[in-house]
Amino acid sequence: MFTTSDFKKGLVIQLDGAPCLIVDVTVSSPTARGANTMVRTKYRNLITAQVLEKTFRSGDKVDEADFERHKGQFLYADGARGVFMDLENYEQYEMEETDFAMLAPFLLEGTEVILGIFEGRMVNVELPMTVELTVTETAPAMKNATATAETKDAILETGLKIKVPPYLESGEKVKVDTRDGRFISRA
Repeated sequence: MFTTSDFKKGLVIQLDGAPCLIVDVTVSSPTARGANTMVRTKYRNLITAQVLEKTFRSGDKVDEADFERHKGQFLYADGARGVFMDLENYEQYEMEETDFAMLAPFLLEGTEVILGIFEGRMVNVELPMTVELTVTETAPAMKNATATAETKDAILETGLKIKVPPYLESGEKVKVDTRDGRFISRA
């Protein structure tokens, strides 16, 4: 059991029979005497992927989800689905196409990830913060280009389209932030 004082970003709790990942926590103190401190949470249901909000009173208790994080690896794309392997017990899991479509631009075969397992099935995949991908298509490098606010379009080996500095050329490896899909640096 968790109490509201345990709530923090990244904690997985069980609400309405489903594992829910806390995305944001805000504590508001009472303005009137005798009022309870309120804890507002924004959470994502890991089964339906809905992002919801719920307010708790200070001291409320919630169940701990039967949720485990395991080291995993992306094996391959099977059509529009992704196949992942648990590196602890070598069990394989498939991810449905709607969920996989959001992760696919950041995944190459062999990419290490964290698998979220709930009651024996995979419900979540956490990507690393950055991935290294090769630029396959971009405009030619500009002479005397500096790393200013100018950017140009580039297509990476997974099909991801990002903005890169003008000095980059096709064939170079770049680091990409998986949270928002933006260029970080050369690899």
